[in-house]
Amino acid sequence: MNRHAKIVSTAHYLPERCVTNDELNERFTALDKPEVVGKLAAGTGIDQRWYAPDDWASSDLALPAAKQALEKAGRKPEDVDLIILGTDSPDYITPSTSVVLQQKLGAKQAGTFDVACACASFPTALANAAGLLATNNHFRTILVVGVYMMRKLADPKDPTVFFYGDGAGAAVVEPSEEPGFIGSSFLADGDYSDCWGIYSGGTAEPASVESVEAGRTNVRMVKRYPPEINDEGWPLLFKRLSEQNGFTVDDVDQVIFTQVNRHTVELAAQNIGLPLEKAPMIMQKWGYTGSACIPMALSKSVDEGRIKSGDLVVMIGSGVGYNQAAVAFRM
Repeated sequence: MNRHAKIVSTAHYLPERCVTNDELNERFTALDKPEVVGKLAAGTGIDQRWYAPDDWASSDLALPAAKQALEKAGRKPEDVDLIILGTDSPDYITPSTSVVLQQKLGAKQAGTFDVACACASFPTALANAAGLLATNNHFRTILVVGVYMMRKLADPKDPTVFFYGDGAGAAVVEPSEEPGFIGSSFLADGDYSDCWGIYSGGTAEPASVESVEAGRTNVRMVKRYPPEINDEGWPLLFKRLSEQNGFTVDDVDQVIFTQVNRHTVELAAQNIGLPLEKAPMIMQKWGYTGSACIPMALSKSVDEGRIKSGDLVVMIGSGVGYNQAAVAFRM
């Protein structure tokens, strides 16, 4: 039998505390920056975001989404062969967040690894899951998770906290005789690796009193990314993926893009020739959930009936560094 990867269930988790733009505006007005929130809201379409309890780590946020995805698939934690977790807001530098999640989930039979290419992590993780299922007959159930809690790694006085919302999404991927996984495509350009990141705490610059005081252990934007990175990169990835795998934009039922900016999604859809109703957006009410935004949007669309069995779905993620990744799945 040919072993193709099939997404058999999806789930997402949104924490309980809603943080509105009005609340953030009060903070930044007190910091003498009354214009920040209004400008960012107009540019992105984000109205609010959601925060987990302050004593939670990313693995705590990932756990409910993972449990729900397994329940929907009719699987138990002990059925999981492998956990692939995508994030750039890990619990620790090491050990991997996936192994912490494995323990909290009780998936005692599962191996784990992390994928850390920021908001391109979930499509990259899905492509990895598909390849492993195709080449390893002993794999049956792979749990793929995206989770994001970047606001805990940000300076609360930094205007970029406007973007960050907490969230997690998950998918159970299993072998099938029918595709399933259609294909993947990737882009990267390390020339932009010094634009946005956490630049102290690793081997290039171990954390020190000086680096903490200078804010280099917080996530920060150092240089502005040119907008054409996404404006041109997303349509290019779609073109590559569709041409390499024999489908057209008319064949596609949904394209899920990284959910950072409404206008970027609108422009990418226009450049691809995709009707906007086929490009779901969640950033307005959920904020920018980074590594988790694609699986969260996927799960929400499935729950709402916008994505049905047999639909062709493309997911295109864009991460700082920068990495971009795209996958196509027949649901």
